[in-house]
Amino acid sequence: MTVTLTALCAAAYLLGGVPTGVLLGRIAGRDPRAGGSGNIGATNVTRTLGRAWGAATLVVDLLKGLAPVLAAHALADADDTRALAAAAGLAAVIGHCYSPFLRLRGGKGVATAFGAMLGLAWPIAVLAAVLWVAVVIISRVAALGSLAAMACFVAAAFLDDRPTAVQAFALLTAALVTARHHANIRALRRPLPSDRPPRSTKPPKRRAARR
Repeated sequence: MTVTLTALCAAAYLLGGVPTGVLLGRIAGRDPRAGGSGNIGATNVTRTLGRAWGAATLVVDLLKGLAPVLAAHALADADDTRALAAAAGLAAVIGHCYSPFLRLRGGKGVATAFGAMLGLAWPIAVLAAVLWVAVVIISRVAALGSLAAMACFVAAAFLDDRPTAVQAFALLTAALVTARHHANIRALRRPLPSDRPPRSTKPPKRRAARR
């Protein structure tokens, strides 16, 4: 179990660290890090390279999380499957966020987390995806949808009484993805222009001229 866990998690970390957005950017002739938010995830790739490249990034990043979980189900014994699958999925998310190929820089881990959860507990992944779409449609802010989806991971895993390994994956992944959105959270906390008190429109008082 220990050897299998170490080997699979190492492979999952390396797979998760493959910078899909950067590689596709080289094919497209533009580095997504040079535009938009500078992130290598699907949202910024869509913004900088177009919808087709963004969709391709989303699918590949999702598969980076799903593949290690499926491999764990195939390799582990029945008693160890969930724990090994959860550890492999988490390793893939960490690899995406702290890529060894980008000097420990990377994306925010949302798509890879969805892929891993799809293999661990697909109903939770589907529910979180629906929530993500609804929040993004209403707010027009992808980061807000991602944060809501991570909250859904945790809430659904505990309310549905999922195995401890799935609950631990949900908690740790939500914490990591939320931390990776720190800049977005700061931006969301800034008051909108309409929330700020209006400036006075009264003309300034003129001082009386001295005689």
